[in-house]
Amino acid sequence: MVPAVSKVLLVDDDPAILRLISAWLERAGYAVQIAADGLEALQSIERECPDFLIADWIMPRLDGLELCRRVRQLALPHYVYTMLLSGHSTPDSTIVGLESGADEFLTKPVSKEMLLARLRAGTRVVALERRLNLTANTDGLTGLMTQRMFYELLQKEWARAERLHLPLSCVMLDLDFFKRVNDMHGHPAGDLALKTTAKLLLEHTRASDSLCRYGGEEFCALLPETGEEAAAHWAERLRTALASQKIDVGDERLQITGSFGVAQRYDDTQTPEQLIDQADQALLCAKRTGRDRVIRFQSLNEAGDLKIENGPQADLFEGVQARHVMTPLVVCLREEETIGQAAEFFLRSRINSTPVIDENGRLVGMLSEKDLMMTMVSLDYWQLPVRDVMKPKVIAYEEDTPVRAIYEFLCRVSIRRVVVVREGRPTGCISRATLLRWFRNLVLSKGLIERENAPLPLKDESDPHHSKQRLVETARQLARQSAELLERFQKDDEDLIPFIVGGSTGMQELLYDLLAYSRYANAGDRFGSGLQAMLAEGCCME
Repeated sequence: MVPAVSKVLLVDDDPAILRLISAWLERAGYAVQIAADGLEALQSIERECPDFLIADWIMPRLDGLELCRRVRQLALPHYVYTMLLSGHSTPDSTIVGLESGADEFLTKPVSKEMLLARLRAGTRVVALERRLNLTANTDGLTGLMTQRMFYELLQKEWARAERLHLPLSCVMLDLDFFKRVNDMHGHPAGDLALKTTAKLLLEHTRASDSLCRYGGEEFCALLPETGEEAAAHWAERLRTALASQKIDVGDERLQITGSFGVAQRYDDTQTPEQLIDQADQALLCAKRTGRDRVIRFQSLNEAGDLKIENGPQADLFEGVQARHVMTPLVVCLREEETIGQAAEFFLRSRINSTPVIDENGRLVGMLSEKDLMMTMVSLDYWQLPVRDVMKPKVIAYEEDTPVRAIYEFLCRVSIRRVVVVREGRPTGCISRATLLRWFRNLVLSKGLIERENAPLPLKDESDPHHSKQRLVETARQLARQSAELLERFQKDDEDLIPFIVGGSTGMQELLYDLLAYSRYANAGDRFGSGLQAMLAEGCCME
């Protein structure tokens, strides 16, 4: 709505006109600002957007017509009702003035009564525009801005932070177990919980902060000139206030909690959307690690406090990056593929989850067997696209991320695995099993476990881990899988992708095992001959 005291920007190069009209407007209750030309007026509008603009046509540097045109091109927070003053009173002049972007055209000398009457008429137009704008950009339940409006403000704050080198942080909030509130207490109780959360958000934010209802029970806050650590402290205060808030629902008192994800814009944060996505990833981690907590995105990449001693058993992760350890992804599901195709992919590939990519190969989500199980309520769901049931929030690390950071992260959280990406495209996965297998293989291949540290009784002092027998059996299994894969290739009536994925994954694990026991490969002629015989036997299998 139009504020009680409307702001008017008066622009004219004649000081006498400025004094006269300013006095009229101030006595009528308007807050008046003045500018001597169009350029000065533009700077004033960008600093503080007025409700009305009254500008003379003929001015130095930038005249009234060009000023009107430029004002209409600006992305302003609300509509500015514009009046153009001129000594020309011809119809052609009026048409030119209106088409330049002016709402009213007044001829000089200006009548006080006519000017004030036009301003009152303009107030009705501005009030209607503000009501429509409020309806379109405000969530009807909570009174917070909509996601669309939030992204418009995010673009402006992003450009400002980039131009002035200022910090900018984003906080995502998700109410914990909100579906239970609706199921157990009804949707009116859920609406009350959302309103209460919005009220708390407004009470804890500054005038410069932006709040929106992001969707459902999710909220998003944009905190200008605030670093990630300060934003996390703000989120922690809000989390505590939310957890202590009691909501009266009939004869019951409802208590709700929230999970928070915090992220800051850094030099390598490329887009505003990436900032939101990073806060979303931190939120996902907060939800999967117990809820009712605040997680910073930067903490996902920070190493922990595990003490590493110097010496021969120093940190094995030193210099190792994600791409050195990850299990490569041979194929991913596309978001447009159907539930039926995804189920067939899982069954034939013998996997239980996979990243989902868009048409450009970029990571957009994760699909698991559990997600597919949720669709087993109707045969109609068989044709649903994967994008409708996948989880869009995925914890992802770049290929050059130090493995130690991923190791520390997986040690702290209940998440089983993370996706490794290169420029947004998934290239591999790292799970606890991946790290455990890599660690075991690295330690054994380097001979770092001495005989007295072996966990099993020693039956062969020269081979404490029975590596000779394991190498033989591993080679046999590797040859068998290669033969089976070759046999599949010779059939033209089958989809080879699942067999390629499954076979490649299985052979990759066997190759890891070969590497782990490779230091015993030359333990003697007898063993070497036996290994060659086993390999030959396997390669000749039908």
